[in-house]
Amino acid sequence: MQKCNRRANLSNIMQAKEINSPVAIADRKNLDIRAGDNIRVWQKIQEKDAKTGKLKTRLQAFEGLVIAVKHGKEAGASFTVRRVASGVGVEKIFPLYSPVIDSVETLKRSKVRRAKLYHIREKAAKEIRRQMRNIRSVKETEGEVNEEVAETEAK
Repeated sequence: MQKCNRRANLSNIMQAKEINSPVAIADRKNLDIRAGDNIRVWQKIQEKDAKTGKLKTRLQAFEGLVIAVKHGKEAGASFTVRRVASGVGVEKIFPLYSPVIDSVETLKRSKVRRAKLYHIREKAAKEIRRQMRNIRSVKETEGEVNEEVAETEAK
């Protein structure tokens, strides 16, 4: 019985106090991020200035497809964004209430039938393998052509 009262008191205290946070918690709760969304996440990145040595903060965008949203809107909530950069798949996991995130923009919403789109990874890998087959055949023919040219120049 006593444990229940303690929990109730803690929750009342948490609700009564204003929590000082660098993140607008209400805004983040109202974000409607789902799997299948194309979003742009603006991150705050701190860098040291080469001349002055002071820390500078700049914004960098990470744009991609949301493949998973975990733990809804609670304190430990996170979402995974995937994009293909220079032919390599890059995934980042962002905590929903992270102070590193400046803003989140939803660019496009797709209708999907899964909550987690992990199968997109294999689809992309298959497509890249298919493209690599074509590249290999082209390089092999180029190698043969180069060898023939080298033999004619030697004669």
